[in-house]
Amino acid sequence: MKKQYLLTKEGIAELEKEHAELVAERGPIAERIKTAREFGDLAENAEYSAARLEQERTEARIAEIENILQNVEVIKKPKGDSKVQIGSSVKMKSDSGATKAFQVVGTVEADPMNGKISDESPIGKALLGKKVGELVEIVTPAETAHYKITDIS
Repeated sequence: MKKQYLLTKEGIAELEKEHAELVAERGPIAERIKTAREFGDLAENAEYSAARLEQERTEARIAEIENILQNVEVIKKPKGDSKVQIGSSVKMKSDSGATKAFQVVGTVEADPMNGKISDESPIGKALLGKKVGELVEIVTPAETAHYKITDIS
């Protein structure tokens, strides 16, 4: 059974853009390989080795993106935002008054530095199924924190 990848429409658009950019790089990489081949002995040709390595990385990422896009399930904005689900945006407030906002997304799209957390992360697992007003205990390797959910959209 193939793995399904959960992505928002924005996440799919980002992957499609990255795919197009990588495909466009194929020509220039092939040119670098061709030029490096002309330098002679391939066994000691650093330019050739670097270009081949770049080609391998690019092709691997293209294949990975194509696999994700072929097995994607679009995360729809939850209707009736009474409980936190994948796709929900959540605002929370700690006991000390600090506020945090997250969007719960699939693992492929997760970007904690930009407020997108995976449904499989400790924070995502703690939030799923919770309602506005509920207290959430988030246990991470760094700390255990308590928050109250103030808004789900």
